[in-house]
Amino acid sequence: MAGLLVLGGQQIALAGPVQAAADPLSAAFDKAATTYEVPRDLLVALAYAETHLDDHGGKPSASGGYGVMHLVSNPSTHTLEDAAKLTAKTAAKLKSDDAANVLGGAAVLRAKADTAGVSAAERKDPAKWYEAVAMYGGASDEGTARVYADAVYDVLANGVSAAGVKAAAKVVVPDRGKYDEDPRTLAATVDYAGARWVAASSSNYAVSNRPTDEKIDRIIIHVTQGSYAGTISWFQNPAAQVSAHYVVRSSDGQITQMVREKDRAFHAGNSSYNHRSVGIEHEGYVSDASWFTDQMYRASAALTRDIADRYGIPKDRSHIIGHNQVPDSDHTDPGSNWDWSKYMTYVGGSNDGGTNPYTAEQVCGSGYEVIDSQALGTAGTVFLLYNSANGNNCVATLKKTSLGTASATSAFLEVAGKARITDSGNFTYYAGPVRAAAADKCVKWGGKVGTSVYESPSEHCG
Repeated sequence: MAGLLVLGGQQIALAGPVQAAADPLSAAFDKAATTYEVPRDLLVALAYAETHLDDHGGKPSASGGYGVMHLVSNPSTHTLEDAAKLTAKTAAKLKSDDAANVLGGAAVLRAKADTAGVSAAERKDPAKWYEAVAMYGGASDEGTARVYADAVYDVLANGVSAAGVKAAAKVVVPDRGKYDEDPRTLAATVDYAGARWVAASSSNYAVSNRPTDEKIDRIIIHVTQGSYAGTISWFQNPAAQVSAHYVVRSSDGQITQMVREKDRAFHAGNSSYNHRSVGIEHEGYVSDASWFTDQMYRASAALTRDIADRYGIPKDRSHIIGHNQVPDSDHTDPGSNWDWSKYMTYVGGSNDGGTNPYTAEQVCGSGYEVIDSQALGTAGTVFLLYNSANGNNCVATLKKTSLGTASATSAFLEVAGKARITDSGNFTYYAGPVRAAAADKCVKWGGKVGTSVYESPSEHCG
């Protein structure tokens, strides 16, 4: 519609439509593309392939990448530092400011294009940027670099509409240059017939002889906190000291195996669970559900079902677990956006899982021993524990039903003469720990799962 200008109390119509201010992130892409002569929609596609245009609050990815352009600072890749030199902006600014981050990404991509010999005339053609895009990903081998670049051009072909940024769908047949040959992998090198093979660095896993020497009885679900190709590249980096057996792509469920199942990948953060499990990483970020596509769920579930059948692993939530369920883990993946119900349906197993993967002792911590418990019907059990070393009591309520699904659960502890302490909410496996000093003191304790409630009398007085 036309705008109105008010002069001396009179409204005067202005010719032409009123233009809405551009979204700040969209404007940042416009400016960066112009400044460094990078095709704007290709720059958007690269950012979307890396992060879905989410800066994740300035927090780094698993491989040390920052911002919507995933500017990386790790022992082998230094696009963050390169961007700082090219733009004269500080690393802190590039990490925390979206506009600076996009400008830095464009500067790095342009520098890669210059290295690849893209001429001034060719810079206008997105097809001529394939080698530069492949180099931007920092992959250590040409096969992974091609996977990275192909993902960017797939996004370009489908278009982007996210975070206030739009890029029209544009099918481009890229000039792959030195990446023109598609490396193939013999199926014999993989344990799962649907996977491609890229070996992790030998520094990132331990050669073993499973299941002959050690039983495999767990499958652990992870989220990469980064892109598919970026994660593959990171597991190839000796400095990573981490790996998983498989990585699954968001867009189409493509699976790459990086460690043989007989060998012990470093994925669980717990030596015992590394010995007994197969780890599956899923492209994405725990905070963003848009990464968890139906194609990913179905492909991963087929892989999990195959692994479970080959090793006789029960298809339940006691044996197919999240990284967050590993004892002593400080990880939250796969997070609340992961749809366990859908996933277990595709696996063909039970979401309830039979037994809770946690114990009261694990919940309360080292030094605590159970001194009392009370069943909450069939829904769960509430436990009272005591630590003789420090005189503390602890209460934990463990669920028996709806395992892995958030539901109303609580635990409380009330020391004589003190206010009651309660942990209450919608929890997937347990409520607690609720701890308090109670040496020589009477206590009341109890908990709730659903509608089943227990509250003790004043007892255990010393």
